Amino acid sequence: MAHIQQLVIIGGAEDRSGDCQILREFVRRAGGRNAQIVVMTAATSEPEEAGKTYISVFKRLGAANVQVVDTRDRQDAEKLDRLQAIAQASGIFFTGGDQTRIVRAIKDTILDDAIRKRYQAGIVVCGTSAGAAMMPDKMIVDGNSATSPHADLVKMGEGMGFLPNVLIDQHFAQRGRLGRLLSALLLEPSVLGFGIDENTAMVIEGDEFIVMGEGSVTVVDESATTHNNLEKLLKDEPLAVLGVKLHILPQGYRFNLKTREATPP
Repeated sequence: MAHIQQLVIIGGAEDRSGDCQILREFVRRAGGRNAQIVVMTAATSEPEEAGKTYISVFKRLGAANVQVVDTRDRQDAEKLDRLQAIAQASGIFFTGGDQTRIVRAIKDTILDDAIRKRYQAGIVVCGTSAGAAMMPDKMIVDGNSATSPHADLVKMGEGMGFLPNVLIDQHFAQRGRLGRLLSALLLEPSVLGFGIDENTAMVIEGDEFIVMGEGSVTVVDESATTHNNLEKLLKDEPLAVLGVKLHILPQGYRFNLKTREATPP
């Protein structure tokens, strides 16, 4: 039987002390009071602190069991206790920090394979901030915010590939990252770009997502662009792109990843 794949992708700075709408939805999808949650702290330089924070939140929301899997390096990703935790997990949560750390410590390890198998079996995988950035197969590693698009504005790298053929940028409205996302999309042609605001999430089930939280998800669809000047550019010259399709989707709006169509609540 084919399982429907589930992702919760958060733009960072999600509510952890109030109603926790987004994290509550993650716990619900992970099995509610029976949820077995694994918190992956690979991205953060303060794994103990991040681990304690999320253990406390998820326990408060009613999860049955919460444990931390910390992977400082690739050796950690081979350890049996880490693999056993993933095997029992009904929800996997990646914290914020630096997305390159996640890729460096986990990608193409036995742990990566174990996470992928659980994800394909239908358990929910969630990531916030850096944990959101690493979701595509190609990810934004770095780049200036709040500037017009330039070809050398953004640095790309290999992502974890939970949601292929798209690009994701987080803290989107708060850090003015539209130029950065557009630049990235021109370097990785014909993909969809998603800019997720803080305390906002794309909740993906199968081919569709619904927006949840206090901000918006900005969808940039470059599939029908008529012109860009990428080939003629010298260093530091501004990018031109014509015919980009843009959707701004607040809470309750849906988007189909296959048809690339948005629908109101």
